[in-house]
Amino acid sequence: MSLLLALALQLSSGAAPAPIATTTPTAAAAAQPYDPAAPYVTHGQGEAGYRSWYLAVPSRETQVKAFNDYLASAGVSGVLPTWQLLRTASAWQECGSQPFEVPPTSEWPNMIQTLRYIRDYVIPDVGPVEAVSAYRNPVLNKCAGGAPESAHRLDSAVDLVPLRPITREALMQSLCADHSKHGEPYNAGLGFYAYLRFHIDSTKFRRWNMDPAVAALCPPLLKPEDAASSGQPLPPSAPAAPQPAPTAPPAITGQPAETIGQH
Repeated sequence: MSLLLALALQLSSGAAPAPIATTTPTAAAAAQPYDPAAPYVTHGQGEAGYRSWYLAVPSRETQVKAFNDYLASAGVSGVLPTWQLLRTASAWQECGSQPFEVPPTSEWPNMIQTLRYIRDYVIPDVGPVEAVSAYRNPVLNKCAGGAPESAHRLDSAVDLVPLRPITREALMQSLCADHSKHGEPYNAGLGFYAYLRFHIDSTKFRRWNMDPAVAALCPPLLKPEDAASSGQPLPPSAPAAPQPAPTAPPAITGQPAETIGQH
Protein backbone atom coordinates (compact mmCIF):
# COMPACT_ATOMS: atom_id res chain seq x y z
CA MET A 1 0.00 0.00 0.00
CA SER A 2 1.39 3.41 -0.94
CA LEU A 3 1.92 6.16 1.64
CA LEU A 4 -0.66 8.42 -0.07
CA LEU A 5 -3.25 5.65 -0.08
CA ALA A 6 -2.64 4.93 3.61
CA LEU A 7 -3.10 8.60 4.49
CA ALA A 8 -6.28 8.74 2.45
CA LEU A 9 -7.75 5.75 4.26
CA GLN A 10 -6.90 7.30 7.64
CA LEU A 11 -8.57 10.58 6.71
CA SER A 12 -11.64 8.85 5.34
CA SER A 13 -12.08 6.92 8.57
CA GLY A 14 -11.83 10.07 10.67
CA ALA A 15 -8.55 8.98 12.30
CA ALA A 16 -5.68 11.41 12.64
CA PRO A 17 -2.79 10.64 10.33
CA ALA A 18 -0.08 8.60 11.97
CA PRO A 19 3.19 10.51 12.33
CA ILE A 20 5.79 9.69 9.73
CA ALA A 21 9.06 8.41 11.20
CA THR A 22 11.93 10.71 10.40
CA THR A 23 14.65 8.89 12.37
CA THR A 24 16.51 6.14 10.61
CA PRO A 25 17.34 2.92 12.51
CA THR A 26 21.01 3.88 12.41
CA ALA A 27 20.30 7.27 13.97
CA ALA A 28 18.06 5.70 16.61
CA ALA A 29 20.77 3.24 17.56
CA ALA A 30 23.29 6.06 17.76
CA ALA A 31 20.98 7.88 20.18
CA GLN A 32 21.31 5.07 22.73
CA PRO A 33 23.32 6.10 25.82
CA TYR A 34 26.98 5.12 25.76
CA ASP A 35 27.37 2.19 28.16
CA PRO A 36 30.63 0.31 27.57
CA ALA A 37 30.13 -1.85 30.68
CA ALA A 38 26.82 -3.30 29.45
CA PRO A 39 28.35 -6.27 27.56
CA TYR A 40 30.07 -7.40 30.77
CA VAL A 41 27.16 -7.05 33.22
CA THR A 42 24.62 -9.86 33.14
CA HIS A 43 20.94 -9.57 34.05
CA GLY A 44 20.63 -9.20 37.81
CA GLN A 45 23.99 -7.48 38.31
CA GLY A 46 22.85 -3.91 37.64
CA GLU A 47 21.75 -1.43 40.31
CA ALA A 48 18.19 -2.79 40.34
CA GLY A 49 19.51 -6.31 40.75
CA TYR A 50 21.74 -5.18 43.57
CA ARG A 51 18.83 -3.60 45.44
CA SER A 52 16.82 -6.79 45.09
CA TRP A 53 19.74 -8.88 46.30
CA TYR A 54 20.42 -6.54 49.22
CA LEU A 55 16.81 -6.54 50.44
CA ALA A 56 16.29 -10.28 50.01
CA VAL A 57 18.22 -11.19 53.18
CA PRO A 58 18.02 -8.82 56.19
CA SER A 59 21.51 -9.70 57.47
CA ARG A 60 23.07 -8.33 54.28
CA GLU A 61 22.60 -4.79 55.51
CA THR A 62 24.99 -5.42 58.41
CA GLN A 63 27.49 -7.22 56.20
CA VAL A 64 27.54 -4.51 53.56
CA LYS A 65 27.83 -1.70 56.10
CA ALA A 66 30.77 -3.41 57.80
CA PHE A 67 32.55 -3.85 54.45
CA ASN A 68 31.94 -0.22 53.49
CA ASP A 69 33.09 1.02 56.90
CA TYR A 70 36.28 -1.01 56.53
CA LEU A 71 37.04 0.57 53.16
CA ALA A 72 36.33 4.00 54.67
CA SER A 73 38.76 3.31 57.53
CA ALA A 74 41.48 2.73 54.92
CA GLY A 75 40.57 5.86 52.96
CA VAL A 76 39.39 4.05 49.81
CA SER A 77 35.61 3.88 50.21
CA GLY A 78 34.96 6.39 47.42
CA VAL A 79 37.32 5.03 44.77
CA LEU A 80 34.62 2.79 43.27
CA PRO A 81 30.98 2.35 44.32
CA THR A 82 30.96 -0.24 47.07
CA TRP A 83 28.09 -2.16 45.50
CA GLN A 84 30.13 -2.70 42.33
CA LEU A 85 32.91 -4.24 44.41
CA LEU A 86 30.44 -6.96 45.37
CA ARG A 87 29.78 -8.10 41.80
CA THR A 88 30.87 -11.69 41.42
CA ALA A 89 31.16 -13.25 37.95
CA SER A 90 29.07 -13.02 34.80
CA ALA A 91 28.52 -16.80 35.01
CA TRP A 92 26.90 -16.55 38.44
CA GLN A 93 23.54 -17.88 37.22
CA GLU A 94 24.94 -20.89 35.36
CA CYS A 95 27.03 -21.68 38.43
CA GLY A 96 24.09 -21.45 40.84
CA SER A 97 25.76 -18.63 42.76
CA GLN A 98 24.85 -15.07 43.76
CA PRO A 99 25.21 -11.94 41.58
CA PHE A 100 26.79 -10.11 44.54
CA GLU A 101 28.70 -11.30 47.57
CA VAL A 102 30.50 -9.76 50.53
CA PRO A 103 33.96 -11.39 50.79
CA PRO A 104 35.05 -13.07 54.02
CA THR A 105 36.45 -10.48 56.43
CA SER A 106 39.86 -12.20 56.34
CA GLU A 107 40.22 -11.15 52.68
CA TRP A 108 39.21 -7.49 53.03
CA PRO A 109 42.79 -6.17 53.49
CA ASN A 110 43.70 -7.54 50.04
CA MET A 111 41.44 -5.03 48.30
CA ILE A 112 42.96 -1.92 49.90
CA GLN A 113 46.16 -1.67 47.86
CA THR A 114 44.29 -2.52 44.67
CA LEU A 115 41.91 0.40 45.22
CA ARG A 116 44.83 2.69 46.03
CA TYR A 117 46.46 1.86 42.70
CA ILE A 118 43.17 2.43 40.85
CA ARG A 119 42.76 5.75 42.66
CA ASP A 120 46.33 6.93 42.16
CA TYR A 121 47.01 5.86 38.56
CA VAL A 122 44.09 4.25 36.72
CA ILE A 123 41.35 6.85 37.18
CA PRO A 124 43.64 9.88 36.72
CA ASP A 125 44.81 8.37 33.42
CA VAL A 126 41.68 6.93 31.76
CA GLY A 127 38.90 8.62 33.72
CA PRO A 128 36.04 6.96 35.60
CA VAL A 129 35.78 3.19 35.46
CA GLU A 130 33.16 0.62 36.37
CA ALA A 131 33.90 -2.57 38.28
CA VAL A 132 32.28 -5.54 36.53
CA SER A 133 33.74 -8.36 38.65
CA ALA A 134 35.56 -8.52 41.97
CA TYR A 135 35.41 -11.25 44.65
CA ARG A 136 34.61 -14.81 43.57
CA ASN A 137 34.32 -17.53 46.18
CA PRO A 138 36.26 -20.74 45.44
CA VAL A 139 33.24 -22.66 44.17
CA LEU A 140 32.15 -19.89 41.79
CA ASN A 141 35.73 -19.22 40.69
CA LYS A 142 36.19 -22.85 39.68
CA CYS A 143 32.84 -23.04 37.90
CA ALA A 144 33.50 -19.77 36.05
CA GLY A 145 36.83 -21.08 34.74
CA GLY A 146 39.12 -19.06 37.01
CA ALA A 147 42.60 -20.28 37.90
CA PRO A 148 42.87 -22.06 41.27
CA GLU A 149 45.13 -19.25 42.54
CA SER A 150 43.13 -16.40 41.01
CA ALA A 151 43.43 -13.09 42.84
CA HIS A 152 39.64 -12.80 42.57
CA ARG A 153 39.47 -15.53 45.22
CA LEU A 154 41.60 -13.36 47.50
CA ASP A 155 39.43 -10.25 46.99
CA SER A 156 42.50 -8.54 45.52
CA ALA A 157 41.35 -8.34 41.89
CA VAL A 158 38.90 -6.08 40.09
CA ASP A 159 37.94 -6.30 36.43
CA LEU A 160 37.17 -2.82 35.11
CA VAL A 161 35.79 -1.04 32.05
CA PRO A 162 36.55 2.62 31.21
CA LEU A 163 33.43 4.78 31.01
CA ARG A 164 34.88 7.37 28.62
CA PRO A 165 35.29 6.55 24.92
CA ILE A 166 38.76 5.15 24.23
CA THR A 167 40.26 2.64 21.84
CA ARG A 168 41.66 -0.66 23.10
CA GLU A 169 45.14 0.30 21.89
CA ALA A 170 45.05 3.70 23.61
CA LEU A 171 43.77 2.06 26.80
CA MET A 172 46.65 -0.40 26.79
CA GLN A 173 49.25 2.26 26.08
CA SER A 174 48.01 4.55 28.86
CA LEU A 175 47.66 1.90 31.54
CA CYS A 176 50.89 0.16 30.59
CA ALA A 177 52.95 3.35 30.78
CA ASP A 178 51.74 3.99 34.33
CA HIS A 179 52.18 0.35 35.27
CA SER A 180 55.83 0.40 34.12
CA LYS A 181 56.54 3.50 36.19
CA HIS A 182 54.43 2.94 39.28
CA GLY A 183 53.13 -0.62 39.40
CA GLU A 184 55.97 -2.40 41.19
CA PRO A 185 55.67 -0.65 44.59
CA TYR A 186 51.99 -1.65 44.63
CA ASN A 187 52.65 -5.25 43.50
CA ALA A 188 50.18 -4.33 40.76
CA GLY A 189 49.03 -6.89 38.23
CA LEU A 190 47.67 -5.52 34.94
CA GLY A 191 45.92 -7.67 32.34
CA PHE A 192 43.61 -7.18 29.38
CA TYR A 193 40.68 -9.23 28.16
CA ALA A 194 38.17 -8.78 25.33
CA TYR A 195 37.57 -5.28 23.98
CA LEU A 196 37.91 -2.75 26.86
CA ARG A 197 37.81 -5.02 29.91
CA PHE A 198 41.00 -5.01 31.98
CA HIS A 199 42.17 -6.43 35.29
CA ILE A 200 43.94 -4.84 38.26
CA ASP A 201 45.14 -6.60 41.40
CA SER A 202 47.86 -6.09 44.01
CA THR A 203 49.26 -9.59 44.45
CA LYS A 204 52.24 -9.53 42.08
CA PHE A 205 53.90 -7.08 39.68
CA ARG A 206 53.21 -8.44 36.18
CA ARG A 207 51.13 -7.79 33.06
CA TRP A 208 49.76 -9.89 30.22
CA ASN A 209 47.66 -10.02 27.04
CA MET A 210 49.22 -7.03 25.27
CA ASP A 211 48.04 -6.61 21.67
CA PRO A 212 50.87 -6.95 19.11
CA ALA A 213 50.47 -3.28 18.20
CA VAL A 214 51.26 -2.33 21.78
CA ALA A 215 53.61 -5.10 22.88
CA ALA A 216 56.69 -3.40 21.42
CA LEU A 217 56.12 -0.38 23.67
CA CYS A 218 54.58 -2.34 26.51
CA PRO A 219 56.03 -5.88 26.59
CA PRO A 220 54.42 -8.47 28.85
CA LEU A 221 56.01 -8.92 32.26
CA LEU A 222 55.80 -12.62 32.99
CA LYS A 223 58.37 -14.69 34.81
CA PRO A 224 58.71 -18.40 33.99
CA GLU A 225 56.77 -19.41 37.09
CA ASP A 226 53.87 -17.22 35.93
CA ALA A 227 53.58 -18.75 32.46
CA ALA A 228 51.12 -21.48 33.39
CA SER A 229 48.67 -18.93 34.73
CA SER A 230 49.11 -16.14 32.20
CA GLY A 231 46.05 -13.96 32.35
CA GLN A 232 45.23 -15.23 35.82
CA PRO A 233 46.57 -13.67 39.01
CA LEU A 234 48.84 -15.44 41.48
CA PRO A 235 48.98 -15.04 45.27
CA PRO A 236 51.54 -12.61 46.71
CA SER A 237 55.04 -13.74 47.55
CA ALA A 238 56.60 -10.69 49.21
CA PRO A 239 54.34 -7.62 49.42
CA ALA A 240 56.09 -4.31 48.84
CA ALA A 241 53.36 -1.76 49.33
CA PRO A 242 54.13 1.93 49.79
CA GLN A 243 51.40 2.03 52.45
CA PRO A 244 50.54 -0.83 54.81
CA ALA A 245 47.03 -2.19 54.47
CA PRO A 246 44.86 -2.25 57.60
CA THR A 247 44.70 -5.45 59.57
CA ALA A 248 41.73 -7.69 59.01
CA PRO A 249 38.63 -6.79 61.03
CA PRO A 250 37.01 -9.27 63.40
CA ALA A 251 34.86 -11.86 61.72
CA ILE A 252 31.20 -10.90 61.43
CA THR A 253 28.69 -13.43 62.56
CA GLY A 254 25.55 -14.03 60.56
CA GLN A 255 25.04 -15.11 56.96
CA PRO A 256 27.70 -17.48 55.56
CA ALA A 257 30.24 -15.80 53.30
CA GLU A 258 29.01 -17.68 50.24
CA THR A 259 25.50 -16.21 50.47
CA ILE A 260 25.99 -12.64 51.66
CA GLY A 261 26.34 -9.45 49.62
CA GLN A 262 27.08 -5.68 49.47
CA HIS A 263 25.80 -2.10 49.45
